[in-house]
Amino acid sequence: MNQVELTKIKQKALEENIPIIMDDTLEVVATILKEKKPKRILEIGTAVGYSAICFSKYIEDDGKIDTIEREEQRVKEAKINIKKVEVEEKIHIYEGDAVEILPTLNEEYDIVFIDAAKGKYPFFLSQAMRMIKKDGIIIADNVLYKGYVMSDYNKHKQRTAVRNLREYIAEITQNPNLETQILEVGDGLAISRVKQK
Repeated sequence: MNQVELTKIKQKALEENIPIIMDDTLEVVATILKEKKPKRILEIGTAVGYSAICFSKYIEDDGKIDTIEREEQRVKEAKINIKKVEVEEKIHIYEGDAVEILPTLNEEYDIVFIDAAKGKYPFFLSQAMRMIKKDGIIIADNVLYKGYVMSDYNKHKQRTAVRNLREYIAEITQNPNLETQILEVGDGLAISRVKQK
């Protein structure tokens, strides 16, 4: 992996205000990946490919990351970035809306990483539960959403996102098949481990 190029990708994304995974969040996820050594990861929300590239360090040699992105420009940039860092054989980008693409996937994943439209988190969860392996882990970023989710925030603009993130948190904390912790790193990180049946 070309570390110099990776640093440049991060720098450019930050300069252009493209939302990428925060350093402290990445640190937590990297720890999980090191311990899990996943073979297959599903990422919902590619942006410019930065997180997928970072995750690719920790998958098995013949492992694969499937990542979904609907914005055409981001997909183009992600493809260029993945090539620059020389990990294109490990990462596959599905181009389009995750709401349409997810139901067509029938893979089994060790890890699902959710970092896309906040208003769709409950739907993403139902799809993740369908494809996650029996001892898999579902990780969702930005679940506290600038603190709005845990406050009595009710402004119209973000109301749907906040309501759906609250629903997501309720589902992952009440589901008897999941063991969930919510960490106050970055913008809130939810880690849900599937309990061994």
